Amino acid sequence: MIHLEHVSKWYAGRAAVEDLSFSVEEGEVVGFLGPNGAGKTTTMRIITGYMPPSEGRVEVAGFDPVEDPVAAKSRIGYLPESPPLYPEMSVLTYLTFVSDLKRVPRSQRTKQVEQAMERTGLTGVRHRLIGHLSKGYRQRVGIAQALLGEPPVLILDEPTVGLDPRQIIEIRELIRELAGSHTVLLSSHILPEVQALCQRVIIINRGRLVAEDRTENLSASKAGGRLELVVQAPAPAVAQRLEQVPEVAGVRILEPETGGQVRLQVDERPGMDARPAIFFALAEAQWPILELTRPRFSLEEVFMELVTQEPAEAGEGSA
Repeated sequence: MIHLEHVSKWYAGRAAVEDLSFSVEEGEVVGFLGPNGAGKTTTMRIITGYMPPSEGRVEVAGFDPVEDPVAAKSRIGYLPESPPLYPEMSVLTYLTFVSDLKRVPRSQRTKQVEQAMERTGLTGVRHRLIGHLSKGYRQRVGIAQALLGEPPVLILDEPTVGLDPRQIIEIRELIRELAGSHTVLLSSHILPEVQALCQRVIIINRGRLVAEDRTENLSASKAGGRLELVVQAPAPAVAQRLEQVPEVAGVRILEPETGGQVRLQVDERPGMDARPAIFFALAEAQWPILELTRPRFSLEEVFMELVTQEPAEAGEGSA
């Protein structure tokens, strides 16, 4: 549904996005992650046709936003980080105005506006001026305008920013409901939110793709090669014994010995599974293994491993 092939965007000789290729399939909810200045906003603006790429090609629902902008944009609902709202309009007037801009047929306009307000919890404030709403409710108006026209593709840039915890849960549930009937590309700095909502994540850094996979696969790839175990044995002796196992690259005592038990971290040599050798080495010494696990890592830990913070790039976050 969304396809990027070798997309680059240059500003005054600097690359905001460089040789970026990825796809989002129909019905997927995909997280789009990266540190500030990584090129996320630039990429989303290219996908939505707000700006053309310097190189490469983009397709949205089979249409190129540069070659056929009207057809492509009619299939996209876009929520920028700062929604383009008119504070002097009421919620109802604004959404009706947007439905007109999106060329929603008159026979469907009222129904679509009502549905968008209901889905985003705006029915009770329909006649209030947008300028008098809280930041959280203004964000809801931004999401509602993205839903008008029933676009198959939604590009959501920080959809829960400014919302209170209850509102965040409600918007998460809404995004879950959109899965299947819409293809969603979701950018957020709240990584647990992405992990809860998205089947897959795309991570970029310095304008380049650094990871693309299902969230559980990324967590597993970071956990691979490391074990944690609790052994009933003297700490120095068990550490020394484990270091002699050929499949073990390193040993670290995680907690001081208490009650005759010690917790250790074991790093495996690349491509090796040290668990059988550890079992037999400690069994030979008659030291019981009380726990043996591979630690699970959060998306935040994987993210921090893959990217580093960089100064904001030229063009990123400005418009």
